[in-house]
Amino acid sequence: MNLLASLFAGAREASSVREDSSDDQRHLRNALARYATGVTVVTTRSPDGKLEGLTANSFTPVSLDPPLVLWSLKQNAPSLAGFLAAGHFAVNVLAASHGELCRHFATPNNDKFNGIPHAPGLEGCPLILDALATFECSTENRVTGGDHMVFFGRVLRAT
Repeated sequence: MNLLASLFAGAREASSVREDSSDDQRHLRNALARYATGVTVVTTRSPDGKLEGLTANSFTPVSLDPPLVLWSLKQNAPSLAGFLAAGHFAVNVLAASHGELCRHFATPNNDKFNGIPHAPGLEGCPLILDALATFECSTENRVTGGDHMVFFGRVLRAT
């Protein structure tokens, strides 16, 4: 049975989602996980020079004219203050072989770049050297969406 057929087969067992239930949040998260998505490492350099980086699968293109992308970060993330203050960020697209790198940036660590091959990009944002693609962006806008902050970036350079 293919994925689409299995989703329809389980439709009779669907439940509604209430905002106040952790069981319902888990159900929603499990349903959303059926949507295949790419994985990225989003990086920045805060004004005090600290390098920040995190694994994100919320990356998506928004517009070609002007060139805009977006990604989101949980509002209680330790790196939020750095991304808010920086004004620039880089989105590093990972390959299927980057599983260890993905886990590395998803795990809390004071220096996530120790031992990770990277180079400074625009405004000092770290670029992962063997990323499939890199989008260097200035922060165009930020919008609060539930428990996340959505960052819109103007692509300044894509490699």
